Amino acid sequence: MLNILSAPPLFAGSGALRARLSQLAAALAAGLPLYWVLGPQPVGWLAWLAPLPVLWLALRSSRRDAAWMTLLAAMLGLSSNVAYFRLLMPLPAVLAVLAVKALLWLLVVLATRRLVLRYRAAWTVLAYPVLWVAIDTVMAVFLLDGNWGSLAYSQADNLAVLQVAALAGVPGLLFLLCLAPSALALLLAGGRAYAPAAAAAALLLAAAFAGGAWRVQGAPAPAGPLAGLAVIDDFIGPATPPARAQAVWDQYARHVAELAGQGARLVLLPEKIAVLAPARADAVRQRFQALARHAGVWIILGIGVEEAAGRRNLAWLFAPDGAAPVSYQKHHLAPPERDFLAGNAYAVQPVAGLAMGLAICKDMHFAPLGQAYGAAGARAMLVPAWDFQLDDWMGARMTVVRGVENAYAVLRAAREGRLTVSDAYGRVLAEQASSAMPGSVLLAPLPAARPVATWAGWLGPLFGWLCVALAVLFLAMGHRAAPAS
Repeated sequence: MLNILSAPPLFAGSGALRARLSQLAAALAAGLPLYWVLGPQPVGWLAWLAPLPVLWLALRSSRRDAAWMTLLAAMLGLSSNVAYFRLLMPLPAVLAVLAVKALLWLLVVLATRRLVLRYRAAWTVLAYPVLWVAIDTVMAVFLLDGNWGSLAYSQADNLAVLQVAALAGVPGLLFLLCLAPSALALLLAGGRAYAPAAAAAALLLAAAFAGGAWRVQGAPAPAGPLAGLAVIDDFIGPATPPARAQAVWDQYARHVAELAGQGARLVLLPEKIAVLAPARADAVRQRFQALARHAGVWIILGIGVEEAAGRRNLAWLFAPDGAAPVSYQKHHLAPPERDFLAGNAYAVQPVAGLAMGLAICKDMHFAPLGQAYGAAGARAMLVPAWDFQLDDWMGARMTVVRGVENAYAVLRAAREGRLTVSDAYGRVLAEQASSAMPGSVLLAPLPAARPVATWAGWLGPLFGWLCVALAVLFLAMGHRAAPAS
């Protein structure tokens, strides 16, 4: 039996002030691991253990002490996002977002504590992961930014466990990631009574890692035609001198010609190289349409067009035969461009012998859009992007996860970010940082297009909403439970 309530106080034998200072130090120490996993550059291996100190403290403390220590630890951990959030919103909004996120941590930890202390049963090991998956699922559906920065994405470089995303999407991956600290916390706080639950969790994790390692071992080597990516960080805005704007466009044209000369069958350029009036945008269209025909290469170019009806963020796909470009309009708009018009159409075209889909940056942060392209038969995604430097890893890796969920390769070229080529198993086959003029280029073979089975399109949402239902049940059970001191 778990005997937390009758356990001696964590800081017995000291004065009230000394005990409070010790609790404060413990809360800060518990927040430090969270600092390294809750930001846009998470330490992947640490994410498996970072919540453990917070959960253990909550189980070993009174409800009031558990509340303020959890809140303090969460605020410290979430503060790793301050510099990034300040790029997107004013300070009051940053503080409000951090406060809401910290309150979610408080909700999950206190609800977990209440269930564990009230029922003292092995099944309560599920409370912490189920609650987080439920919150993540609701955020992904209802927030404009979806579940950006979900802890699940911290495992994007862990190829073995990442394969869980092909089975159950981000919900399945997040569940496993939260199950580990939950099982350890109950084992440490409750002793042998929770050994069977911890053993079951360990077996599930071992199976996930072993199965994922086996799946990746069979992944084929890249064997497709060469693809080129070219990015110049410089943005062509209204205040850009005409000579400078011309120099940037000329440099992009040189990159396309040089990559085509090195054997590239397609060249991917970044998002929103410029925002132009229709007449000037049409001049760019004519230039790159002619360049695609002359170089015999597919070109994907991101551009903003400012029309009377509003501004649109577009990706143009130019074919080697010189035909009019395929145009795709961005669906999901980032905070700085919420005044743009959102698109709702999809684009899948045969490019260099493969069915390829078009998306723009933030679009690939949303699982339903990724699933729509998988259902449409895309074997690769072409993604012009524009990041904010501090989130370059997160932006790239969220997109990589979409590829694993839907069994397609991803080519992503991001201004102020990374140029990335990944395959359907989540392997990053080539990657390079972007740079200002004259820019960065990357030449890599396209990943093999062998079909890969995934269930994430239906099992991921099903599992996520099942966790939502279970979370409602758990909260109701906790509400009816006898108060835990």
